[in-house]
Amino acid sequence: MTSTPHPLHLAVALDGTGWHPASWREPVSRPRDLLTAGYWADLVAEAEHGLLDLVTIEDGLGPQSSRLTEPDDRTDQVRGRLDAVLVAARIAPRTRHIGVVPTVVTTHTEPFHISKAIATLDYVSTGRAGVRVQIGPRPNEAAHFGRRSVPSLPAGGYNTPEGQEAVRGHFDEAADYVEVVRRLWDSWEDDAEIRDAATGRFIDREKLHYIDFEGEHFRVKGPSITPRPPQGQPIVSALAHATVPYRLVARAADIGYVTPHDSDQARAIVAEIRAEQALAGRADETVHIFGDLVVFLDDDPAEAEARRERLDALAGEAYTSDARIFTGTPSQLADLLQEFQATGLSGFRLRPAVVGHDLPAITRGLVPELQRRGVFRSAYEADTLRGLLGLARPANRYAATTA
Repeated sequence: MTSTPHPLHLAVALDGTGWHPASWREPVSRPRDLLTAGYWADLVAEAEHGLLDLVTIEDGLGPQSSRLTEPDDRTDQVRGRLDAVLVAARIAPRTRHIGVVPTVVTTHTEPFHISKAIATLDYVSTGRAGVRVQIGPRPNEAAHFGRRSVPSLPAGGYNTPEGQEAVRGHFDEAADYVEVVRRLWDSWEDDAEIRDAATGRFIDREKLHYIDFEGEHFRVKGPSITPRPPQGQPIVSALAHATVPYRLVARAADIGYVTPHDSDQARAIVAEIRAEQALAGRADETVHIFGDLVVFLDDDPAEAEARRERLDALAGEAYTSDARIFTGTPSQLADLLQEFQATGLSGFRLRPAVVGHDLPAITRGLVPELQRRGVFRSAYEADTLRGLLGLARPANRYAATTA
């Protein structure tokens, strides 16, 4: 008897006009609209039309660059972006179901500020907020703040043994950062607000809690100034390419985005994260692992390949990525996703090469194909992002202690 495949989760990663650096030169792109709220609202509305679980919004603390570890001097690619959290807060009220997950750099920001920003996003989205935490190990980013010096990364980049050792401290700091944020989200019990005009009692001060966090990187007293978010704990996610960031996912995240290039690699990544999850004492918790892919989608695979080649020519070099680059039809992509799903991945985060072309190809081509195969929803089944991901609303750690 053939088993019914488990429904998969689907996200899209939004970055400017698309992930190919020449995407802004395509006729379908809207480079003049990049710094408008309407542009981002249109993209998220299209993603919601496709019933996707969530969108992530890229961000950073330095200009985009064609170089991994330092700025460049190119003027033929998109440079400059809006703040992802503020974009998310603007567009979230214009959606009803889809999760909205902005990127936050933990290295040079304060967890107290981000805790209330994402809690606020959870309120304005009525329970559909998340955050993608990202480290900032580049010296040019540190120079914007002047509070610490950051050595240059080794020549081989992040994923060499030397690179992983160089960023280990940043990832340890990110894990502490997430712990502080999560404690601050719990620092108000759910019923701390009384709002009784007759008695003049607005809050119950006994249900606000000091978090008293003391670690290597932070000392935070608390409580937050923002009441507990609608989801209790908004979703925390992170991109991970190697063992050190896999540990961050296992220790602190609800979703890890990973970049396997084949099934064997996907299977090994899932096994490593699950082992790290057990070591972190979270073996019984659901941690989703999403595979990242850059996608060029057309009805004819030759058209998709020709489009990629044309964009490469405009960019002056072949496009490469940390993630696997898929070029083909929505049906062929559905085959690949199901192959990868069998390795233990619970979902996928797709990066549209040209957002004006490939995002509609995802929502209007790939999604119907997955629905025909019975592996993707035909309607939204929950009103919160945790609900869409099958995650229960967690109990408040301080309420349990008080009880």
